[in-house]
Amino acid sequence: MPEMEHPVTHEDLKNALIVSCQPVPDGPMDDAAFVIGFANAAAAAGAAAVRIESVAYVKAARPHVAVPIIGIVKRDLDDSPVRITPFIADVEDLADAGADIIAFDATDRVRPAAFSALVAAAKAKGKLTMADCSSFEDAKRALAEGVDFVGTTLSGYVGGPEPVDPDIALIAAMRTLTPHVIAEGRIRTPEQAAEAASAGAFAVVVGSAITRTEHATTWFHEAVSAAFSQREDADKPVLAIDIGGTKTMVALVQGDKVIDERIVRTQREEGPDAWLDAIAAEISGWSGGFARAGIAVTGFVENGCWSALNPATLGIPDSYPLIERATARLGAPAFAVNDAQAAAWGEHRFGAGRREDIVFLTISTGIGGGIVINGKLASGLAGHFGLTRSASHGAAPLEDLTSGLWIAQQARDAGHAVDAVTVFAEAAAGSAWAKTIVEQSAAQVALLCRDIKLMLDPQRIVIGGGIGLAPGYLDLVRGKIGGLNARITPHLVAAELGSRAGIIGAADLARQHR
Repeated sequence: MPEMEHPVTHEDLKNALIVSCQPVPDGPMDDAAFVIGFANAAAAAGAAAVRIESVAYVKAARPHVAVPIIGIVKRDLDDSPVRITPFIADVEDLADAGADIIAFDATDRVRPAAFSALVAAAKAKGKLTMADCSSFEDAKRALAEGVDFVGTTLSGYVGGPEPVDPDIALIAAMRTLTPHVIAEGRIRTPEQAAEAASAGAFAVVVGSAITRTEHATTWFHEAVSAAFSQREDADKPVLAIDIGGTKTMVALVQGDKVIDERIVRTQREEGPDAWLDAIAAEISGWSGGFARAGIAVTGFVENGCWSALNPATLGIPDSYPLIERATARLGAPAFAVNDAQAAAWGEHRFGAGRREDIVFLTISTGIGGGIVINGKLASGLAGHFGLTRSASHGAAPLEDLTSGLWIAQQARDAGHAVDAVTVFAEAAAGSAWAKTIVEQSAAQVALLCRDIKLMLDPQRIVIGGGIGLAPGYLDLVRGKIGGLNARITPHLVAAELGSRAGIIGAADLARQHR
């Protein structure tokens, strides 16, 4: 069987693109003529090597392909999960068929032939070897057995859900063991291939994105279908929901316009299932009139589950499956986000944020917030500024020294049993005790804004909430910041969307989410 003009060495694969020419089994291109065509087209476009499955296809391609061939055999065995070149005979047959490099499964699983025996069989035939690994430990063991290359081929394929993106971290980790790391697995875009190279790969393998028409077509079909669906949905309103501690606002939102809205009492003691049932009953007349649902909630949402940071605000079972249950009850795909984060997005898109980088602070009963940087909303715990403790040296959350509840408590401590609204009224009328309390609150917020500017450098800090928008409060905060260098002085602006910021933001996020 014809061989390469010179024995293949490590250097033949250095800084190389390798194309895996493996058609979908039993697919319309599962034929030697297509494999040869794939290989030659790839080589003509710059691929330095190809990876071909099966002895028959390696044998068919060898006389026609002028670049190194990495050969593998795939088998589905009853007594072993190992699929890639499991037998010594496979190694020998691939070598005889003309493969220059033999690749085999290097995972630590039950196998029909010892890994060391596979390496020895390939070496006996004068062939280079590639270990298809799932982990750093696989690579370490394989190198101890003398393999020439280690690949990330099996990362994500030995149990658990299959990842979407390539394992860049594993490439970098394996690079600490050897320079001869071949990046392979789920590399679907030129950007991902470049990232793999930057992480330290010796060579990069791309397969389905180039030679499996069925897979690449599926990716494009799903993306295009989602875009067409989104375009059709754009003409429909979004159902927006803001679940609060005492009341829940539900609305139909088109862009930044609230078409219709209702208020549903939040029966705190009944729990989230009952709250969703009440919302579904309230909006039954809107059925079919919205394409998606956006939900703003206190606490935080991760992986579709809702958890409380302060159960006293609203008691929620930890990791409550909000997205799943809301989608089932509302009859439309649901998206959920923290309420202050939703308001931050609403102000960024349609309000005082002017689509610039912003931090949003809502100062009312407590302090919430949201961060939008480079057009992206920070999720998870990001923006919970009221729970930070640096201002109190760890003794208490910032909102306990600043918010409406604190203002009312300070008034009571001074002998005035009044709420925050009355404190502001008294301060405006000239009462010294009230002015002192309001100024102390404003001073804490000013320090927070200075820190935010230095940490995140937003173009604007948007201030909202009943305290934040109280007459004269924002000017007080600005006054407490005065005297700084212009570059580090935060630009404070008043929120513009009021109580609707959350539902407008949640609706827009839901519209964009896929």
